[in-house]
Amino acid sequence: MTPNASTPLVIAIFGPTGSGKSAVARAVAERIPAELVSADAMQAYRGLPILTNQDQPQPRLAAIWPLDHDGSVGDYQGLAHAAIDDILAGGRTPIVVGGTGLYLRAALAHLALPPAPRSGTREHFERLYERLGAERAHAALAARDPAAAAAVHANDRRRVVRALALMEAGSSLRPEHDRLWSTETRRPTVVFGLDFPRELLAGRIEERTRAMFERGVEAEVRAALAGPPLSATAGRIIGLREVAELPAEEAIEAIARRTRRYAAYQRKWMRRIPGIVIIDADRPVEEVAAEILGVASARERLSGDGAVAGRDA
Repeated sequence: MTPNASTPLVIAIFGPTGSGKSAVARAVAERIPAELVSADAMQAYRGLPILTNQDQPQPRLAAIWPLDHDGSVGDYQGLAHAAIDDILAGGRTPIVVGGTGLYLRAALAHLALPPAPRSGTREHFERLYERLGAERAHAALAARDPAAAAAVHANDRRRVVRALALMEAGSSLRPEHDRLWSTETRRPTVVFGLDFPRELLAGRIEERTRAMFERGVEAEVRAALAGPPLSATAGRIIGLREVAELPAEEAIEAIARRTRRYAAYQRKWMRRIPGIVIIDADRPVEEVAAEILGVASARERLSGDGAVAGRDA
């Protein structure tokens, strides 16, 4: 396929870990004037490139924060919008690629993010949940934020506590105008989801995990933990605790298991992205890239005015 001027302003590529997102994005970028923007919360940290599977050369917004930085969607959203606008201003196509669904949506849209809770707020509501019990804590939420309470089960402690903390900060787990699952984007955009057979994906995850150890992930983790204390966000990087605490073979098994669970979560998120175009990724990367460019170009032509309208897949 020969790229043409009808390529849309922004291309986004999402999929479960191990589905080949980065390779596909690079293949697309080889065919058109483009630049990659990472939408991966863990790859935003520098210092653990093996554990977080960072590519070389790195896309924009990879390895931007030290491990002691508490990264947030709010921090990322501003950086992502600036990066996308800068790429467009240079006459290139931004390709937003990653597996963190909330970061992907933040890059593409104006998300109304809740304010940061005051220090100790979450701990206060965790104690309240313990003292009142599940049903009464949920009833307290329902009395002040019925929409949030309707979306959360009383026994889901984590989400009830989060909803109470958001309510205290003047926000809601279910805001009246929620753009997270809307089709609205800042720029004309088409979003692609890479579908890969679950059983084959499990094999890829196993192979990639073993490759981390062959490349020296144990030394990498030791060096990271020898530095300043990691932030709470960085401390949640998959595999960090396992590499630090377990023998290699046990760590490999535990990391692969956690990664498979995360991939299942990403699959669920992918199916909820409005207008996403699902692409069969179980074939050569060049074929996947060619289909993405073909669909993107057709969407641009059909829109007439340059706005790319999504469709359910």
